[in-house]
Amino acid sequence: MDYLIVKYLHVLSSTFLFGTGVGTAFYLLFISRTRDARVVAVVARWVVIADWLFTATTIVFQPLSGLYLARRMGMPLTTPWLYWSIVLFLIAALCWLPVVWLQMRLRDIAVEAAARGTPLPRRYDATLGCWAALGVPALFSFLIVFWLMVAKPSLAFLHG
Repeated sequence: MDYLIVKYLHVLSSTFLFGTGVGTAFYLLFISRTRDARVVAVVARWVVIADWLFTATTIVFQPLSGLYLARRMGMPLTTPWLYWSIVLFLIAALCWLPVVWLQMRLRDIAVEAAARGTPLPRRYDATLGCWAALGVPALFSFLIVFWLMVAKPSLAFLHG
């Protein structure tokens, strides 16, 4: 496959991955503050769908395309900026796995409360707290990965 096409798709998919993550987090966090179980149930349903549609596909495509690009460039995976990008990507991906499960729980709790006509229960808040706590390291990991991929610093001080 042509290098430039794969590079374009790599950058495009990273944009989808990061944009979906930030967008769905924003909507789920702020809609949860309304405490309206019916509204939360609808938004949470779409957040889960968006995560499976965009995040799941790009979280698979990103490392595959990145490894392909590194190989085509003859760049060893031990190149400092590439190595740390991989480590941070893995941290973010490991945070995402429980996050997606927590999002499904949040959706189910909201659907159940909406069906009963009751407010969101305390377990919703506890689940949302865990979801947010895992989202923070994922967000910062991706922000650093973006910087590493753009700046490609030597990071010589880490190997020094």
